[in-house]
Amino acid sequence: MAPSEAPQPTPWDGMRDYFRQDLLPLLADLRLAIVLLLAIAAFSISGTVIEQGQTLEFYQTNYPADPALFGFLSWKVILIIGLDHVYRTWWFLALLIVFGASLTACTFTRQFPALGAAQKWKYYTQPRQFQKLALSAELSETDLASLANGLSQKRYRVFQEGNQLYGRKGIVGRIGPIVVHASMLLILAGAILGAMTGFFAQEIVPSGETFQIRNIFDAGPWAEAQIPKDWSVRVNRFWIDYTPEGNIDQFYSDLSVLDRAGDEIDRKTIFVNQPLRHRGVTLYQADWGVAAVQVKLNNSPVLQLPMQQLENDGPRFWGTWLPTKPDMSEGVTLLASDLQGSVLIYDNAGQLISTVRKGMAAEVNGVRLSLVDVVGSTGLQIKADPGIPLVYGGFGLLMLGVIMSYVSHSQVWALAQEGTVYVGGRTNRAQVAFERELLGLLESVSADSTRAELAEAPVS
Repeated sequence: MAPSEAPQPTPWDGMRDYFRQDLLPLLADLRLAIVLLLAIAAFSISGTVIEQGQTLEFYQTNYPADPALFGFLSWKVILIIGLDHVYRTWWFLALLIVFGASLTACTFTRQFPALGAAQKWKYYTQPRQFQKLALSAELSETDLASLANGLSQKRYRVFQEGNQLYGRKGIVGRIGPIVVHASMLLILAGAILGAMTGFFAQEIVPSGETFQIRNIFDAGPWAEAQIPKDWSVRVNRFWIDYTPEGNIDQFYSDLSVLDRAGDEIDRKTIFVNQPLRHRGVTLYQADWGVAAVQVKLNNSPVLQLPMQQLENDGPRFWGTWLPTKPDMSEGVTLLASDLQGSVLIYDNAGQLISTVRKGMAAEVNGVRLSLVDVVGSTGLQIKADPGIPLVYGGFGLLMLGVIMSYVSHSQVWALAQEGTVYVGGRTNRAQVAFERELLGLLESVSADSTRAELAEAPVS
């Protein structure tokens, strides 16, 4: 008979051994998790400090190559590394995935075994076993029944078999770290989902205009499905409330969501911190501007002239040029700084010749110029992030897990042998509170036993 041959190892066996013996311990290493967490925090801060999703000209202007910020941070470095869109770079997503793998490995190699060990227990059968506990005592005037009753009143779950007793409480404290890890994985999943499928856009829309979302600044590789194509938004009205001193108090946009047929399916007046949400897309009130000015020359129809924002370092101004003769040989420049209905009129030499308010008129170059209205434009920030519900749910679960983790897991053993009751216990936190609780329980049980003996003694 031929001797049996030993099974030959397969590539799968080698991969399994590598995963169990090398990769899994590495991922579960607390030091690796700390390094990854610090790296994620550092790059997240950089994404907050360095403006995201701006144009090439913006980075060239604000981060020149000479002199470079901190001696190395120039626009070239920002674009090459991807610091202009940190949260969607492959390396940042890779950090999140590896950190998630580290949390998962730690959960399965440490937290679940710790929970399993806390649920498994055995009775102490020898008095010497109590010597290794942080807190132990020997009682001669008590019984296990009284001790079991006292532990039950302290919300311990008590197990008793003959002269042996075991009690525990706070098992939820062992579940807390698992819940914390699960919540962090949920947050990571939400962040990755948002980075891959979300988008960010900005629109400047005059009052009364209808628009579709086109001006997208930043979008994930799978964001196409999130960009709305079957509905548009109409700015019914934009206005600004001013304080008595002339400062801006709040600005508002009355928005209507329209379907393809132009019918209104949603409507809301938005202002700062009160956005409009529709089908996973959120429209925030972010900015404002002057879109146009409406004027009349003598008895002409109302003329609407678009206004452009002027480039200057001081207060914001919007301007346009209005011809006052058909051959455009003469004209005036109109400037507006707000929507309070006041317009400055300058001649071709740059001299201020008049100031006109809404509903008023002024004589310029031989014609009567009447100001009908100043038309405002609303600045909207538009975002879609399908990962937000996961992130919010993760943070809620994180708070619950942290609270659960503060619950102490306490254990008590007892053994009745030869007229003596050996009692001992331990806890994973709040050691002083546990000692006070157990000592108070033992004193109460001893006192009750003494009173019971006195009550049973015969009267002389």
